[in-house]
Amino acid sequence: MPGENLSRDEARERAALLSVDGYDVSLDLRSAVGEQDGDGPRTFRSVTTIRFRCAEPGAASFADLVAPGVTAVSLNGKDLDPSEVFDGARILLEDLAAENELVVDAQCAYSRTGEGLHRFVDPEDGEVYLYTQYEPADSRRVFANFEQPDLKAPFRFEVRAPEGWTVWSNGAGRLADGVWRFAETKPISTYITCVVAGPYHYVTDTYERTFEDGTRLEIPLGAMCRKGLAPYFDADDVFLVTKQGLDFFHDHFDYPYPFGKYDQAFVPEYNLGAMENPGLVTFREEYIFRGKVTQASYEARANVILHEMAHMWFGDLVTMVWWDDLWLKESFADFMGTFANVGATRFRDAWITFANRRKAWAYRADQLPSTHPITADIRDLQDAKLNFDGITYAKGASVLKQLVAYVGQDAFLEGARRYFKRHAYGNTRLADLLSVLEETSGRDMAAWSRSWLETAGVNSLTPQVLLDAEGRIAELSVVQEAPESHPELRPHRVAVGLYRRTGEGTLERYARAETDVEGARTVVAELAGAAAPELVLVNDDDLTYCKTRFDQTSLETLKAGLGDLTDPLARALCWSALWNLTRDALLPARDFVGLVLRFAGRESDIGVLQMLHAWAQSALVHYAAPAWRETGGRLLAEGALRELRAAGPGSEHQLAWARFFAAVASGGEDLALLRALLDGTEKIDGLEVDQELRWAFLEPLAAHGAADEAVLAAELARDDTASGKRHQVRCLAARPSEAVKAQAWAQVVESDALSNALTEATIEGFAQSSQRELIAPYAERYFAAIERVWAERSIQIGIHVVRGLFPSLQDSPETLAATDAWLAAHEGAAPALRRLVLEARDDLARALRGQACDAEAGTR
Repeated sequence: MPGENLSRDEARERAALLSVDGYDVSLDLRSAVGEQDGDGPRTFRSVTTIRFRCAEPGAASFADLVAPGVTAVSLNGKDLDPSEVFDGARILLEDLAAENELVVDAQCAYSRTGEGLHRFVDPEDGEVYLYTQYEPADSRRVFANFEQPDLKAPFRFEVRAPEGWTVWSNGAGRLADGVWRFAETKPISTYITCVVAGPYHYVTDTYERTFEDGTRLEIPLGAMCRKGLAPYFDADDVFLVTKQGLDFFHDHFDYPYPFGKYDQAFVPEYNLGAMENPGLVTFREEYIFRGKVTQASYEARANVILHEMAHMWFGDLVTMVWWDDLWLKESFADFMGTFANVGATRFRDAWITFANRRKAWAYRADQLPSTHPITADIRDLQDAKLNFDGITYAKGASVLKQLVAYVGQDAFLEGARRYFKRHAYGNTRLADLLSVLEETSGRDMAAWSRSWLETAGVNSLTPQVLLDAEGRIAELSVVQEAPESHPELRPHRVAVGLYRRTGEGTLERYARAETDVEGARTVVAELAGAAAPELVLVNDDDLTYCKTRFDQTSLETLKAGLGDLTDPLARALCWSALWNLTRDALLPARDFVGLVLRFAGRESDIGVLQMLHAWAQSALVHYAAPAWRETGGRLLAEGALRELRAAGPGSEHQLAWARFFAAVASGGEDLALLRALLDGTEKIDGLEVDQELRWAFLEPLAAHGAADEAVLAAELARDDTASGKRHQVRCLAARPSEAVKAQAWAQVVESDALSNALTEATIEGFAQSSQRELIAPYAERYFAAIERVWAERSIQIGIHVVRGLFPSLQDSPETLAATDAWLAAHEGAAPALRRLVLEARDDLARALRGQACDAEAGTR
C-alpha cells in the first residue's frame, strides 16, 4: 500500500502543471469467463489514451496505474520502456510538451476485494458479474490516469465483453461489431467513472419533466441486479423513489440533471452502501430484500437512493479540489438524503431516524481521538480512505441542518443554486460555498465556519431550572460544556421544550422557546414564569448538533415514564441522550437495559426500536459489569421473548423483536425455541420464518454449539446462493471450537484467498461475546500481525482485519496496556493504521469506564 499512496502536495504540484483534455479507455473483459491462464492474478487488457497539456514544457510528472504489468507505453509518439518508467503504481513522464498524448497498454487485475474491477462468480448458477468501485483512488487499477479529483476530463469508454453479456458505463452505450461503445461523458473526476458488465437482470423506465419555461427533460431509467436476485427485486419501488427524488431536486436546485441516463446497479460483495457514479449509481445488493424486513429498511434504502442522487449535483457536477473538502459532497448528500426523504417520499418521519441513528454515529466519531474538523486535514490517500466517517457524513449533515436553521431554508437553497451554476463541472473549496451563502443570507459565514467546520468535538448542553416560591420557573438557563481536548464553545440555535404529565398520564410539551445559545451559560428568558416542568428537553426538535443532558428532575421523569412521551421525535432524542450518558459512564449500563426492557415495547417508530435493540445489546456486551452480564443477558432474552409474543401477529415490530430475541438468546430454553421455530414444531402466530430469519436463528445456535457443520451445510443446500454462502461462512466461524477459531484466523490473517465479503463474514463470526475465553489467545497474535497485514493486503481488507479482530472482548486493563505498548513501539507505523488502533483503544477504555460505573451501581 505505501507505494500506491499519493500525497496532497504531490497532487497540488501535478494539478498546477497539468490539465486534461480527455480520455479514451478500451477494456477487453473477455478473460472474465473461462479458465484462468497461468498462476498469477486473472487479468484483462486495458488500453488508455490520455490527451493533456503541460503548463511548463520540458517538465516531468507521472500518471497513475496499479497493475501486474504494462505491455507498452507511448508518449507523444515515442515508445518508452515499461521497465524503466513503470514501478507498479506510477508511470514516469519526462520532457513533457505543451500538448501531450499518452498511450498505455496494460494488463490489469480483476479484484476480489471490491476495489477496482471486482469479479464475482455466483455460486447459484456459475455466472460471472463485474463492476467497478473506485473511491477514493482505485480507477488506476483499471486504466492509466491522473488519479485526483481536480483533474477532471471527458471520458470515452469502449468494452469488449463475453458473448451474451450487457455492459453499462456512465454514458449511454451501444453494441456494434462486438464492441460496446459509450457516449463521451461531461468533464468528471476519475473516481466516479464506472463500468458494470455481466448477465445482469435489467429493468427500465423513464422519467419525464416539463419545466415552467416549456423545456422538456426525459431521463432513461434503469435498474439491475444479479439474475438470482431477480425474483426479489422490487424495481417499481426503486423507480418510484428515484422519480420522486428527481422531482424534488429539480424543484429545489433549479439545475436539470446533467448526466443523461440514470442507471442504478445493485451489485454483489460491495464494500460501501452505494457510490454516486454519474449515470450509473452502484449499490450493495443487500438493498434487495430476500425476506421480510421492516419499513426502516425501505426508508434506509430510499435515503441511500436520494443521497446518491444528491451527489449528481454535490460531488459530480461540482467536486472538491482535494479530499480535505470531502464534506462538500458527503455532508450535503447525507443532509439532502433525509431532507428529500421527508419532502418527497412516504417516509415523512425520516428526521426521527436521522436524530436517533445517524447522529449516534456522529457523536461516537466525534469523541474518538481521531476526531477531526468537518473540513479535514487530509495528507494522503490513506487519510482520505479513513475519512469516510461519522464526522464527514453524519456530523456534517447535522451541522448543515443547523445551518438551515441559522440562515433560513430559502437562503440555503438559493446558495446551492448559485453554487451549481457558478462552478458547474469544476472543483471547489470551502470558501467557494461560504461566499454564496454569505450572498444569499447576509450572515457572516466565516465566523460560523470557524466554529462548526474548522474545529472538532461535540458540546454538551444541560438545562438548569430555578423555581420561585410559587413553583414556577424563576430562571431557566442552558449550560454549555466542551471537552478539554476540544474546548470550542459554539453558537447553537436550539429549541428548549418543557414537558409535564396530562390528566391521561401522558408526557406532553406545554411550552417551547427557540434561542441562540452562546458561551458557557445562556438564560432562556422566554420561559420565565412558566409552570414547573417535569422534563426539560434541550435541543427539542433536533435543531443543533450537541449531546443533550438532563437535570436531575428530568432524568427521574424519564426513568419513571419515558414511554409516556407522545411525540416520537422527542422520545427518540431522549433515547439518544440516555445512550450517550451510558457511553460516557454517567448512566449505568444496567439502568439503560432496564429502560429498554420497560419502555421499548411501547416504541412506535420501528427504526428507533431497532436502534434500541442494538444499543441494549452493546450495553450488555461492552458497558455492563462482567459480574452482571449473565443476569442482564437473561433479562434481555426474557424481555425480548415477552415482547415477541405480545407483538401484533405479522407486524414489523414482531419481526424486530424476533431478530432481537435471536441476537440475545443464550440459555437452553431460548436455543430450544429457536430450533423449534426452525423445524416448525413450534410457531408464533403471524411470524413467518423465511430464509433470512432462518439464518438469524442459526447463528446463535452455531455460536452456542447447538448447530454443527452438518446442520449449516444442510441449510446452505437449502439456500445455495451468494447470500446463503455469506451467512454459512459467518455461522461456521461462530462455532465454539479452538479448531474453528484457528481456521478462521488463518483464513483471514494468513491468507488472501477469501473475497472481501467472505473475509468480513468470517471476522463477524469469529468474535462472539459468549466466547471471550476461547478467543483470548488471539489478542497477542493480533498485535503481532497487524502491521504485516496492513503492508501486504489492500487497504479495504486491512481495515476489515484491524477493526474487526481488535480484541475488544478481552476488555481488561491488560488489553489496554497491550494496545498502548503496541502504539508506543510502532510510532513509525502508517498513520492510517495507527488511527484504527487508537480508535479501538478509545472504545476499549470507554467500555472499561462504563463497566466501572455499572459495577458501582451494583453495590448500591
